[in-house]
Amino acid sequence: MKKRVILFSLVFFNLLQFVSGNDGLYPQIINIQNREQISLNGLWRTIVDPLEDGYYDYRLEPKKEGYFKDIDYSNNRTFLQEYNFETEKTLYVPGDWNTQRPQLYYYEGTVWYRKHFDYTPKTNKRAFLYFGAVNYEGIVYLNGEKIGQHIGGFTPFNIEVTGLLKQGKNSLVVKADNKRKAEAVPTVNTDWWNFGGITRHVYLVETPNTFIRDYYIQLDKANPKELFGWIQIDGAQSSQQVNIDIPELKINKTINTNAQGYAELRIPAKNLVLWTPENPKLYEINLLLNGERISDQIGFRTISTQGTDILLNGKKVFLRGVCIHEETAGNSARAVNESDALTLLNWAKEMGCNFVRLAHYPHNENMVRAAERMGLMVWSEIPVYWTIHWNNPATYANAESQLVDMITRDKNRANVVIWSVANETPLSDERLNFLSRLVDKTREMDNTRLVAAAMEKEEIRPGVMTVHDPLSEKIDLISFNQYVGWYDGTWEKCDRVNWQFDVKKPVFISEFGGGALIGHHGDRNHYFTEEYQEELYIRTINMLERIPGLSGTTPWILKDFRSSRRHVPDIQDEFNRKGLISDKGERKKAFYIMQKWYFDMIQRSK
Repeated sequence: MKKRVILFSLVFFNLLQFVSGNDGLYPQIINIQNREQISLNGLWRTIVDPLEDGYYDYRLEPKKEGYFKDIDYSNNRTFLQEYNFETEKTLYVPGDWNTQRPQLYYYEGTVWYRKHFDYTPKTNKRAFLYFGAVNYEGIVYLNGEKIGQHIGGFTPFNIEVTGLLKQGKNSLVVKADNKRKAEAVPTVNTDWWNFGGITRHVYLVETPNTFIRDYYIQLDKANPKELFGWIQIDGAQSSQQVNIDIPELKINKTINTNAQGYAELRIPAKNLVLWTPENPKLYEINLLLNGERISDQIGFRTISTQGTDILLNGKKVFLRGVCIHEETAGNSARAVNESDALTLLNWAKEMGCNFVRLAHYPHNENMVRAAERMGLMVWSEIPVYWTIHWNNPATYANAESQLVDMITRDKNRANVVIWSVANETPLSDERLNFLSRLVDKTREMDNTRLVAAAMEKEEIRPGVMTVHDPLSEKIDLISFNQYVGWYDGTWEKCDRVNWQFDVKKPVFISEFGGGALIGHHGDRNHYFTEEYQEELYIRTINMLERIPGLSGTTPWILKDFRSSRRHVPDIQDEFNRKGLISDKGERKKAFYIMQKWYFDMIQRSK
């Protein structure tokens, strides 16, 4: 009987791997920025293929001569060729196809990307293709052969190509498909633009045969005078010595891995300057293995709760935040570069923020790292959003895979203080089980941070609101979205509402606000005027200050962003207008209300 259970478990696990589609992939290699790399960014040839003709054939699936073969018979006039990358249009990588080509603005389907690059294989070197993200499914082909497949539009993946690369010209083809699916994460119903394409950086990464793949170095919550963590070596056939060098702390320590390349570490650390928003101190960490040197900049801090307080380094902190979508200022394309990140984050700093909620999916790594250097704490979230298929094992496997990828990539970032597993999910036993498993997985991977989800409020009697969500018992915050004055009455209702909570935990308002079109002025009672939004923020802040245990807020949202759900002509025009700043970067009147509240908090805390 025991053998049958084990066999069933293995089959079930393999089934989840197959259904989730992340096959051919290699465990994530972290800290790509500090490794030997060749950029494959730039212009790629593309074929738009709504019928997936380049992949499927009604007689034989998939086609043996599909687009992934990248065949060029232009010099053979006797061969009937119905595609030719060489004469097709280009798209820039990284980037979305929606804003690069007007004809693709609404497009959901397959686009084939093709890149040629020259390479000389090196002795004693391994090679990996690294993709920061492909939305939503990416199938990768090298020199005409499938080498990997990834599902999930916001997390990185890499594929080992050692021995697969040719001397000279190589052909890399990616089938990018952003079609929404009911069983996907997120599902078919969202409130942000479904940008398609290879939306983040692509690199060819070179490593030694035996290399440092992953590491975790944090401050011990229980003993804040000690660093702890682990290092994972790849390719090790026996125990290896790894040197850890932190020059500023005068730490130089050698540890030995086991035969599987894994080693735990504990290092006493005296005179640490802890990371804070006011002083975002980062230390240079060098890891050395057989001549390989991996450097990172890591900050050390603790984040915890005590009663209704959030404690940063043991001191009470109020999270003065704002929500952000990963869209550029100006043209509202998918944000891809550090300059895009800096624009958005500097706007948040201008408003007085010490915290940002990166909604509703893992943002680009350069956004997280830039925020860390700037002293902005981060809430990082996976796109478990609204009506997920809670009973589908493959849907859960997909959600957990995205969670694991997010934590793996950013677990050494001092500014990431909250992992979020969901946003606005309707109550049910199946949903509670699904999210509870994600919470447990989060704590298993990283117990140094808080775990949250954006829940929803309810009115238990006229004028009295609370959160009755059993997930509150599992997570660290009573974190929820509330739109009193927008979806729930008008702004005057804020004056009549009070809040009470049965669970004694910090209260965090993860969304609030309302919409306004920049420059649209009128009576403060009229929706979508700047005056209505301004009055709503004034009344909302008065209401928030009456909430017992309030420990942080993130109004929705920093900047107007694209949404195909928003249709009001001459007002929304397919933009969610709840931004405190317009899509062109203009400050609305409500921006200054939030700015004053946050700066008043700063003054009171001095």
